Amino acid sequence: MPSAIIDGIKVNYDVRGEGVPLIMLAPGGFDSTIDSWEKRGVWQSLKPLDSLTREFKMIAYDRREAGASGGRVEQFSWRLLAEQAVQVLDHLKIESAWVIGGCMGVSVAVAMAAHFPQRCQGLLLHWPVGGYRWQAKGQEFFTRHMTFARANGLPAVVERARKATGFWADPEAGPWTAPLRHDDAFAAQYVEQDLDQYLAIVAQGRDTLFDSSFVSGATGQQLMAIKHPTFIMSGDDASHSASSAHQLRELIPGSVLCELMPPQQNTDTVRRWILDALAGAEKVRAGA
Repeated sequence: MPSAIIDGIKVNYDVRGEGVPLIMLAPGGFDSTIDSWEKRGVWQSLKPLDSLTREFKMIAYDRREAGASGGRVEQFSWRLLAEQAVQVLDHLKIESAWVIGGCMGVSVAVAMAAHFPQRCQGLLLHWPVGGYRWQAKGQEFFTRHMTFARANGLPAVVERARKATGFWADPEAGPWTAPLRHDDAFAAQYVEQDLDQYLAIVAQGRDTLFDSSFVSGATGQQLMAIKHPTFIMSGDDASHSASSAHQLRELIPGSVLCELMPPQQNTDTVRRWILDALAGAEKVRAGA
């Protein structure tokens, strides 16, 4: 599987198919990897990287601080995560693409549409995150990491991270768990940071990403300015609130919310949702 240094960070990626470019912003919270498209939820049976290659040029990657990709200690924001998606397209010399996001990948997708609209052809938003319980979970996980780091120091964070499978699985290990686990040079620099400054960066990221119970990724004003064909499929649990899907439908002009809820979402219905969205958008574009 190829990798590249993009904006100073190693990015592990995969490209399959020859159709319409589709950049894939994986589910899994902060543990957002290429493997998520084969191991999480409905994607486990759909396996889109194999089953959709006739229609799309599938572009998947381990998001920064996840999987085999690298990282950098800086304040997290939705725009920062969206910038990486744009940089992956730049690396592949792709001017614009359809964007599919799952879970927290939806937040990155709408941030990409809000800040880099010219790089998006359309949006497929599966199980958007938001709501009070999502906000509380994110705030809690960041705070647990800060509490652990303050009490034990950054060398202890590295030790913890190397035994963890990811930040979402072990919050005390922190959002840089993946690069700490596989990048010795990054770990060496990490432990040399000023602890108070580091904790301030983490707190700023926490309060930027999880600042409200509103659907994550973009403000209401930014969502109302999105002009891309947008198709939404709702989740219905603590992190993927149905209210988040409805907020996107209410605010993104012309967006379409699928009527199917999770009990009716399966390999066939999700595949059809994706293909019908593309066909419908192309039909509208042809008639414009």
